[in-house]
Amino acid sequence: MPLQCQPVPEPTITPNQWGLLRRLYSFARPYRRRFYLSLGLAIGLALLTPVRPWLIQQTVNIYIAQNLAEMLIWVTIIQVGLLLMETAIRFLFSFQTAWLGQAVVRDLRLNVFRHITHLNLRQFDRTPIGTLTTRTINDLESINDVFADGLIPILADLLSIACVLTYMFWTDWQLTLLALIPLPILLVATYFFKESTRRSFQKVRNAVSDLNAFVQEHLTGMSLVQAFVAEAREEKKFDSINKQHRNANIQAIFAYSVFFPVVEIVLALSIGAVVWWTSHEALILQESRQGIVISFILCLNLLFRPLRVIADKFNVLQMGVIAGERVFKVLDNPDFLPDTPNPLPADRPIAGAIRYEHVSFSYLPDQPVLHDIHFEVKPGETLAIVGTTGSGKSTIINLLTRLYPMDSGTIWLDGEPIERYDWRDLRRHIGVVLQDVFLFSGSIFDNLTLHNPSISRQQVEQAARMIGMHEFISRLPKGYDQPVMERGSNLSLGQRQLLSFVRALLYDPAVLVLDEATSSVDPESERLIQRATETLIRGRTSILIAHRLSTVQKADRILVLEKGRILESGRHEELIERNGTYARMVRNSQHAGSLNEAAPKG
Repeated sequence: MPLQCQPVPEPTITPNQWGLLRRLYSFARPYRRRFYLSLGLAIGLALLTPVRPWLIQQTVNIYIAQNLAEMLIWVTIIQVGLLLMETAIRFLFSFQTAWLGQAVVRDLRLNVFRHITHLNLRQFDRTPIGTLTTRTINDLESINDVFADGLIPILADLLSIACVLTYMFWTDWQLTLLALIPLPILLVATYFFKESTRRSFQKVRNAVSDLNAFVQEHLTGMSLVQAFVAEAREEKKFDSINKQHRNANIQAIFAYSVFFPVVEIVLALSIGAVVWWTSHEALILQESRQGIVISFILCLNLLFRPLRVIADKFNVLQMGVIAGERVFKVLDNPDFLPDTPNPLPADRPIAGAIRYEHVSFSYLPDQPVLHDIHFEVKPGETLAIVGTTGSGKSTIINLLTRLYPMDSGTIWLDGEPIERYDWRDLRRHIGVVLQDVFLFSGSIFDNLTLHNPSISRQQVEQAARMIGMHEFISRLPKGYDQPVMERGSNLSLGQRQLLSFVRALLYDPAVLVLDEATSSVDPESERLIQRATETLIRGRTSILIAHRLSTVQKADRILVLEKGRILESGRHEELIERNGTYARMVRNSQHAGSLNEAAPKG
């Protein structure tokens, strides 16, 4: 089943969410000049809005009525100038608000990504990757809308409405009240439109989250889907989610299709009321009202133009605040490694002496994975850890690199608790080669150096020669610049593994960890990896974790783990003589190997 994202909460702005809105706008503080410029432009637009209707009223009532041709020309020039000025200010306003939104989103996205990369790994165990992706991409785009189409544009529209209404009441308050009689119809329509689109957008966002999670999960597991001929079944599931997305969008489209004609009808009713009343006055009082009629028609258009979109903008503001709340939950997540106060010097030489002292750990409360682990590795020694799947082998390494915090106990490195080291320096001293080698999209050179500018091409080639990969890389069409596809899918498992050895050697760690480094490769690749391993561990404290017991027999000491406890410890020969768990594992391994050799080939 695909990961289902949590529904978006009801987007109603509460006092707490006004606080969120203030926090969002606090990120605009570095760009306060542009922020204040946007506010100034909004005020300028609002003040300019009723000027043109007033000039038209004066033109019709005075200059045309009195046949003042010269003044009429000057007023026309002023009108064109005002129109150009308003266009320029509106362009600047739109550009400034959009620029401000993009700048804030850039800063927020960088902060979110930086915070995510510093979270403890257990957060990734609990949170679907699709959810974090949505927070970093989709939700932040909604926050951009808060600036581009949210609070400042809403304030600009409200100021414009206030200025137009002020002018209309100043010109003729009775006619203004008459023109506003149909306004309650618009207010009711706006309320229902806002509620309808709010629900629709909520469904759209939930459907988008479900689509993202489904697609990401199934693209990652496509080999499994195809292996079990599940394409048709998964297509039906995707079609169901896709229909939810379509239906939610259609509901929003329907709301827009109803609302905008209602606005036009209300506008027509208001204009009709103005024309009827002024015509009635002209017939009874024999008083010309052409200037006011034209002016009010323009004012009503200027009044209804922001009213058409203000409900939509308010929905955008609400959704942006909800998105901000989701983003701030990521930023406020305290489960990350803080900087170590008064850490040991970064240039402190590391000999590689490791001691685990009564270490216990659990991923979930009351479900311990390691129980009172105690062992020691001397500088330059090789320790092998063996055990069944789930016995806690990889967890021991995760604690050494501080990827997870211990429940109790102490891990010492060169006589100092690992908490005394800055976690960045600690991880630089510990090289880890995993069974599932991860390669990024990019060149082989970039994957080996991880974009570290201090590593030269000569150093990379020298390390590749030591591991035995230089000839293979040189035969590639572009050599070290050969592109690597996502996750290294254009390379074999053994080649990816050997590249990870080169990468570890380049960083020259004092402590080396090989986690299941040969468990899934063919015999030829295993021989190459064995030779590379001997090169890599020479002169280093090394910890080998393996299912294949043949890879650990030369270790200085072997730990046997079972259900998070150390059952046995000693050299290979010693453990065989004890005839305990390790000896039984060796016999089972040899028996499995003889069966494989006896199996028919081809």
